[in-house]
Amino acid sequence: MQKKVLKVNPKDNVVVALVDLHQGETVTLDHLTYEIIRDTKAKHKFVTEDLSEGDAIIMYGVLVGKASQPIQKGEVITTENVKHQSAKVKGKTETTVWTAPNVEEWKDRTFMGYHREDGQVGTENVWLFFPLVFCENRNVEILKDVFEKELLFEKVTKHQLLLRSLVNNSDTEIIAEEDQDGRVFKNIEVKFITHQGGCGGIRQDAEALGRLLAGYVNNPNVAGATVLSLGCQNLEVQIFKDALEKISPENKKPIIVYEQQKSGTVDEMLSGIIKDSYEAIKKANEIQRKQASISKLVLGLECGGSDGFSGISANPVLGQLSDLMAGIGGATILSEFPELCGVEQELVNRCVNEKDAERFLQLMKDFEESVVAAGSGFDMNPSPGNIKDGLITDAMKSAGAAKKGGSSPINDVLDFTEYIKKPGLNLLCTPGNDVECTTALVGSGSNIVLFTTGLGTPTGNPVVPVVKISSNTSLSERMPDIIDFNTGDVITGEKTIDEKAEELLEYIIQVASGEIKTKAAILNQNDFIPWRRGVSL
Repeated sequence: MQKKVLKVNPKDNVVVALVDLHQGETVTLDHLTYEIIRDTKAKHKFVTEDLSEGDAIIMYGVLVGKASQPIQKGEVITTENVKHQSAKVKGKTETTVWTAPNVEEWKDRTFMGYHREDGQVGTENVWLFFPLVFCENRNVEILKDVFEKELLFEKVTKHQLLLRSLVNNSDTEIIAEEDQDGRVFKNIEVKFITHQGGCGGIRQDAEALGRLLAGYVNNPNVAGATVLSLGCQNLEVQIFKDALEKISPENKKPIIVYEQQKSGTVDEMLSGIIKDSYEAIKKANEIQRKQASISKLVLGLECGGSDGFSGISANPVLGQLSDLMAGIGGATILSEFPELCGVEQELVNRCVNEKDAERFLQLMKDFEESVVAAGSGFDMNPSPGNIKDGLITDAMKSAGAAKKGGSSPINDVLDFTEYIKKPGLNLLCTPGNDVECTTALVGSGSNIVLFTTGLGTPTGNPVVPVVKISSNTSLSERMPDIIDFNTGDVITGEKTIDEKAEELLEYIIQVASGEIKTKAAILNQNDFIPWRRGVSL
């Protein structure tokens, strides 16, 4: 029988409703009985004691808000009776002692990946086209149309056929042909990026975009790239090349660069790009998957469209997985700094050295100040969907989001566009915005992104598999076309967090080996949005 309620941490003064609870109903937890004062939907929380205005709201063992008015024992907390509040950070106050999980059964496990000359191993083999400036987006789109039609032999989709039947005023549904792999090259994907940056904004944004694109070229999933430049933009070719050299001084990947203002007509330039790129793609197709230790995996940890269950099912499963990877010698990257607000003290204490602790706090401070200067604040981070599903303050959302990072030591703190250098858990400064965060994780070296969601989101990436992990079974059943892995059985008590983490690792190995295609990849969901600092939460 499924439990009705759950207290996440013994210190908490709120209890999570695992099912809908009704006014007047009584529930028992840890030998204590609570009468529900008002209807409380699943994923929301009620208080365990009478609270006065100004009293602390504790969840996950940390301060997540304060009562803005008196709240009765058994009454649901809402945005009307609770306001955001987070604990003050004192700097590194102690060194967290960590006991690594038993990884004996995982230490010799392998996946089939693409080995690069610098020692990285990719989970995909991608030839990437991208512009340095938005002026070249049209040319990239033309190339996309040409390469996809000729190399992929894309068939007419069922949605095109639906529109065709409507245009022809036909009541008969036209049936699409069964999908078949008609690709010319079987061992490489050809992907295309466009964006709205590279010129017209501040120089710092252009330079950051150059570093981000250099990170994409250096990502182990990328075999090589075709780069389009206009010639007069802020993000000059040399800035991009310098950024790539800084990340990878001995880069051996082929990079084809075309500058339109030096290339004559558009037709001449596109003809040259097609010829040169085709030869490079043909050669990259010769790279084959080979065995590699799973310690070569770099897992980006992210959440989006979160709900009240995310912090007690999907995110803790990722946290246990992150701890397993740390024990194996692999790497994980925890991002979304606005969603770490309120748990800074724990993270600071987990930093291996004082310098990283100080850097984390400075990055958090600078980010928050830039958001305040723009007229907002971290306390405005929860979206309407988050609030509707039980995440009513930023600190509450953050405390659950931070669970993705497990409990292992933090070996490095990275700023946006910095490339991963150390195994174990890394922190990366990014906004909480789904696509901007995914984009940043890939630019910093993730070769798989694990994306938890309670409400559902189709987010994907052109370079890296994005594994969508639902916090609840209802979502996985309602949106099976976007969800890859379900942790809802943690909520029902059918599985433990440890069991689901091991299941997820098995699943990741199959994705990394090319045996399973993610739902985002099947939908051809190739999102890319660079972060313009201070603009996004």
